Amino acid sequence: MWVVKLGGSLAGEAVLRDWLETLSRYGGGQVIIVPGGGPFADRVREAQEAWRFDDGIAHRMALLGMEQYGLMLTGICPELVPAASREALVAALRSGRVAVWLPTRMALAAEEIPASWDVTSDSLAAWLAQYVSAERLVLVKPFAPAQAEIAAEDMSRSGLVDPAFPAFVRSGCFQTLVLAKQQYETLGQLLLGNVCRPMGMPAERDL
Repeated sequence: MWVVKLGGSLAGEAVLRDWLETLSRYGGGQVIIVPGGGPFADRVREAQEAWRFDDGIAHRMALLGMEQYGLMLTGICPELVPAASREALVAALRSGRVAVWLPTRMALAAEEIPASWDVTSDSLAAWLAQYVSAERLVLVKPFAPAQAEIAAEDMSRSGLVDPAFPAFVRSGCFQTLVLAKQQYETLGQLLLGNVCRPMGMPAERDL
């Protein structure tokens, strides 16, 4: 089982459809997509800045923003299955489909997930990867790190992932890979098992 987090920055990119088609074609029965927050989470940040409500409310709203993005993904690619519970995730995979995680119910029930902007969809994807005992976590970003190997702490310090991400990764047993937005074909090859480590890609390792 793989968890693939599709960054919210792809929401306005034509390449988003390529990612969804690739995941649908090669990821059936083995992939759970974690949607980023994208423009939906951005609106939450703007509203909190304007109205000064607390982070607990903002956290709930941001989770719902991820769900809006996730539902948008299923609208673009109807072969994807929205899933809001472990049971629904398992059912989608057992049917040979790709699941899109709607995180609100599960994330709010998890006491180990703080209601803070330090926890974004990257950390939530790492939490889910541990929760479902995934083999790999793939983060799809606007760009990938230049280094072949990079520690989670360095990723966090550079702003590539959120501050909570290193702790969530340390508590898991999965491998983590960062792909740039143009690398959807690479992921397709990885899912087919035809690529071990292409030149220039980050190493697949526990960060």
